[in-house]
Amino acid sequence: MKRLFNVTVGLTLIIGLLSSCGGSKPKYNRDDTYNSGTISFASDESFSPIIDQEVLIFVSERPRATLNPIYTNELDAINMLLSDSICLAITSRDFTPKQMEALKAKHPTTASFPIAYDGLSLIVNKANTDTCITVNNIKRILSGQVTKWDEIYPNSKLGDIKVVFDNKNSSTVRWCEDSILGGKPIENKNVSAVEKSAEVIDFVEKHANSIGIIGSNWLKNKRDTTNATFKKEITVMAVSKADTATKENSFKPYQYYLYTGDYPLIRTIYVLIADPLRGLPWGFSNFLASPKGQLIIFRSSLLPYRADLTVRDVNVSK
Repeated sequence: MKRLFNVTVGLTLIIGLLSSCGGSKPKYNRDDTYNSGTISFASDESFSPIIDQEVLIFVSERPRATLNPIYTNELDAINMLLSDSICLAITSRDFTPKQMEALKAKHPTTASFPIAYDGLSLIVNKANTDTCITVNNIKRILSGQVTKWDEIYPNSKLGDIKVVFDNKNSSTVRWCEDSILGGKPIENKNVSAVEKSAEVIDFVEKHANSIGIIGSNWLKNKRDTTNATFKKEITVMAVSKADTATKENSFKPYQYYLYTGDYPLIRTIYVLIADPLRGLPWGFSNFLASPKGQLIIFRSSLLPYRADLTVRDVNVSK
């Protein structure tokens, strides 16, 4: 997976060793500018922790600007953009050629660009001692070929595998179907979805036999400024591209392993924008791609798309 890092922001990676565009106004009767006014925009709910931080910093520097994020699933976010309900959406996929063609016919300034990489994370209950898994076994679980833990780990006593997603129409589900199952639907009868990403963590905490699939920005240990540890309430699985998962060939979604490509479940976060007036939606979009916006992404434990990165080794003491 090729990545471009071409804006210098002086970041350092740590390796863990252990409103519609203008409210209810017609689309060309808006009063927002590049740095002022009020708009609503949509984002996949799985990105809400990082988007909240970006909004906070953006409006703190622009007191005349108000941003109202609408956190929803990816499908609804894109549909809102296509119907001109909003001018900006943040998702884990680009426009399809057909969508881009339709929007450009109405708004020639329609554009998209990547801003970050996210590791799609697998989390299990603290009682589960099996913490390494292969991509192939993830595929077997989602396709329904495997429904019990002892079919993967013969010594496991956890019984049925309960898989939980954040939302049935989320980018997480769509990415798993496209990138893991090769475009086929999820078939496992024990797969369910809650409503929000935080509920995935709660579910896994309460069910010993569960496995949650969630964006890595939800797992940041806020007390750890090095981004080298995750939340203590659950266990983050290490994932391997090999036929058999071992501690040596399996990796967790640390920033460093997103950067090197060793972690196999990486998705790109995109800005999708269709703003004919180049107002506040463009102002916020360009802020996300700016050095300051990319630094906020870096501090959230995601991997910024544009950065000049320095890698250094540290020793992490338990």
